[in-house]
Amino acid sequence: MFSPVSPTTSPSDVRPTVPGPPVAAPPPCGVPAFAPLRVRGGGGRRLRRAVWRQRRAMAAGLALTAAALAAAGLTGGDGGGGASDRPGGAAPEEERRPVQLVSAPVRIADAATVRLLRPGDRVDVIAGGGAGADARVVAKGARVAAVPRTAADGFAGDLAEGGALVVLSVPRSTAASLAGAGISARLAVTLC
Repeated sequence: MFSPVSPTTSPSDVRPTVPGPPVAAPPPCGVPAFAPLRVRGGGGRRLRRAVWRQRRAMAAGLALTAAALAAAGLTGGDGGGGASDRPGGAAPEEERRPVQLVSAPVRIADAATVRLLRPGDRVDVIAGGGAGADARVVAKGARVAAVPRTAADGFAGDLAEGGALVVLSVPRSTAASLAGAGISARLAVTLC
């Protein structure tokens, strides 16, 4: 092989290059033997610590919940089932029973208001005394069960001085209040 000739060098300056012996790769070196690494604490100890911390946190949470329930008075208070804390000494089984609804016919003073009602509507029934008397709510959120009509498309029970019947679905105790209020006061309804 010859060195490249540049325009500034003369052909006499060019010397042939002789390739030398090939360079060999270094010999492979082995991996020295070493003892296995041991980590302080080990994985098992960390797991036990984590479980222990979780148990302590859960126990603290349960203790706080029990203290909150005791402070709120939800544990019964009397130690004998809690029946004395309830109004009328009612047993817990009696409180869980669904409320039994009854149909209560109610005469509303304004017949025009009754004409606006349809079955399924929710109304509040208000009892008003005479002049100067305060009105009071007798039934809240009562469901209209029926609005009786006559054959001539009038309302059943229309009076000369006004008023019409409407049938409401209410709890039994509310039905008794409505009947008593209907005797002594004029009743009105508001749509909910």
